Amino acid sequence: MTTPTLVADDGTIQLTVVKERHFKVPIVFGIVLVLLGALFVFAPRGGISTFRLGDPTSAIALPDVEVPTGPTSWAVWTILALLALWATWVAWSYRRTPLWLTIAFSVLGVFAFLVWAAAGGLVPVSNLLFGAVSLSVPLVFGALGGVIGERAGVVNVAIEGQLLLGAFSAALLSSITGNPFIGLIGAMIGGVLVSFVLAAFAIKYLVDQVIVGVVLNVLVTGLTGFLYGALLVPNEATLNRPERFGRIEIPVLSDIPIIGPVLFNQTFIVYLMFVTVAIVAWGLYRTRWGLRLRAVGEHPQAADTVGIKVNATRFWNVMLAGAIAGIGGAYFTLVSVPQFGKEMTAGLGFIALAAVIFGRWDPIRATLAALLFGFATNLQNLLTILKTPIPSEFMLMLPYVVTILAVAGFAGQIRGPAASGKPYIKG
Repeated sequence: MTTPTLVADDGTIQLTVVKERHFKVPIVFGIVLVLLGALFVFAPRGGISTFRLGDPTSAIALPDVEVPTGPTSWAVWTILALLALWATWVAWSYRRTPLWLTIAFSVLGVFAFLVWAAAGGLVPVSNLLFGAVSLSVPLVFGALGGVIGERAGVVNVAIEGQLLLGAFSAALLSSITGNPFIGLIGAMIGGVLVSFVLAAFAIKYLVDQVIVGVVLNVLVTGLTGFLYGALLVPNEATLNRPERFGRIEIPVLSDIPIIGPVLFNQTFIVYLMFVTVAIVAWGLYRTRWGLRLRAVGEHPQAADTVGIKVNATRFWNVMLAGAIAGIGGAYFTLVSVPQFGKEMTAGLGFIALAAVIFGRWDPIRATLAALLFGFATNLQNLLTILKTPIPSEFMLMLPYVVTILAVAGFAGQIRGPAASGKPYIKG
């Protein structure tokens, strides 16, 4: 990174450049190397690791891939060490670590770990990826809601509440009507209700946005818990038996090896997620709506001078963010679980907020971050099945450890929208 500095000398102005080295990514690479090396040294595993690439239901069959556990683990570890040295040299040369290098290191690191974990066992690759995508759906919708809210200048800490009320509303309305699409609309309304309260207090009454978000999360948790016990439990057969979305298989595409069953044999909400990510990413940078949204989040005074109604723009976009997050809540009760349960979102709203930061307030990056966290959660389940010698307590910590490493390590020195969290008072 270079920082321009103006220096006056004898009446002249000279431009000097101050260079900075960024070693955060190489340090994280080094920590991962040490942890993997310690794992391979102090808990060595022998035998053969098997990776199942194909899906038994697929029209195209792929053979299983078998690799020797020990030699393969150390061979990949050596490649990782070379990549870490390369990243160190790049940082020493006053350059930023390329994104492809971080992706390559991450993929190879996961592969090395899976080779070690799968000693004498089997890793179903398609099932692992399918589970990762499924677990990521609420995170993706929550992260998109967070991106839109913060781009508009409002910190959306209430994602957890929007997911939870969306799940409750979807279960209730889908059970009453027997129609999952009505439940989906109800989930969006639930998310909008939470975001309406957030917008009203944060934009109109200028209350601290983080405090409002935290209070809303607690309020929704208590409200849904009360309604669950007072309304759903006594009438479980009629009010907590939602009609769920089934899988929709896309012909030909679903037969593509590995990714076919993962991407093209999914439910309506997953396909809606693909479309929503594409629309938000396109609209944010290619439409008048996106330009105005980014303007009120970066420089509301300038936006006001050109005729943009700052607070109104913020208000309606926070409502839109709540509707999108509510769809993520619908996934819990209309796809994942057959009924609503107390606190069933289990803090995923806060991980979605971390995905927003890790994704640098960009829809595509935030989606990829959410997929990473979903993969870490599903990996925890796989490691339990493979009976690895890692303690079960650490298994439960794995998604959150990945979240901390991602935000603190790979995110680097990033800056959010300049006016995010700051109320705008006209004049």
